[in-house]
Amino acid sequence: MQKTILITGGCGFVGSNLAIAFKKANSTHHIIALDNLKRRGSELNISRLRKLGIQFIHGDIRNIEDFDEVGAIDILIDAAAEPSVVSGMETTPDYLINTNLVGTVNCLNFALKNKALFVLLSTSRVYPIGLLNEIPLIESTTRFSINSNQNKIPGVSDDGVNEFFPLNGARSFYGTTKLSAELLVEEYAAFYGLKTIVNRCGVLTGAWQMGKVDQGVVVLWMAKHFWKKELGYFGFGGEGKQVRDMLHVSDLYRLLEIQLENPSVYAGKPWNVGGGETVSVSLQELTNICEKITGNKIPIKSVKENRVADIPWYITDSSEVRKVSGWEPKYTVEMIMQDVYDWMKENEGMLKPILE
Repeated sequence: MQKTILITGGCGFVGSNLAIAFKKANSTHHIIALDNLKRRGSELNISRLRKLGIQFIHGDIRNIEDFDEVGAIDILIDAAAEPSVVSGMETTPDYLINTNLVGTVNCLNFALKNKALFVLLSTSRVYPIGLLNEIPLIESTTRFSINSNQNKIPGVSDDGVNEFFPLNGARSFYGTTKLSAELLVEEYAAFYGLKTIVNRCGVLTGAWQMGKVDQGVVVLWMAKHFWKKELGYFGFGGEGKQVRDMLHVSDLYRLLEIQLENPSVYAGKPWNVGGGETVSVSLQELTNICEKITGNKIPIKSVKENRVADIPWYITDSSEVRKVSGWEPKYTVEMIMQDVYDWMKENEGMLKPILE
């Protein structure tokens, strides 16, 4: 059935890839990408979208008037965000709050006006930093791992962090705005009857992500190896043993496709979405993979002092959504990094000024 899908942040990494995937899966869908083009490199996606007949609107979710050009919609996927964990910590968090919170309110109101399904792409950063740092870990040659004997913190197991992890404590301005947005989604669903889905995503990555130090580190790691530039292991002893799981954006799309077929099944609670233990990697291990793919060995400095808001270990336990949906990620860490490398190699001239 033909649908009109609005994707906010539609020229960003996640938004543009989702827009293209939805259009390729059903050419009759009318896909609209709304984006303010603030992040450097997002402008490169306009031609990719238009080539497939995806409508681009230069607009900002902070301005409710910018939705006037959109028209009627059936689904709104809110992929617009200021995603930096350190955003607002050195200056004021005004832009972050206005985008991640006020912008989400504007999106909710527009979805309500259209009686559209609303999908919020939230983040694992809603979980508080202090408590994540209390998770008992063991240290091996290349990574930190959870101590299997840990049983004092609820919502943590060998599979990672699940939706029952406590939410009390500071989590960064980014995490706080996204958690606040989740709560607002819950209110709109309860009192206005808005159809909603909330996915708490872990580290999303893949081709067309314009990686930076504070967001998109997986792509940044490959970029520095690709162009033979220096990197650094920061914090937790400076050995690069901190661990994250990752999820290819195509795997996120596959889950959304399942959820949109029967959205009522996924209403009423947030879902942790990530690659899990089998798609996890430490920075040290990521270095080895990048070296194998590129053939380049680069200097990596060691800084023992921890960075603000950083954590040594986070793995997403997505068992709840996997059990309900039957979904499983297909991309391994090696497949993800090969995909990123191939994209850089194919678009080297265009990407070098942005990623080098």
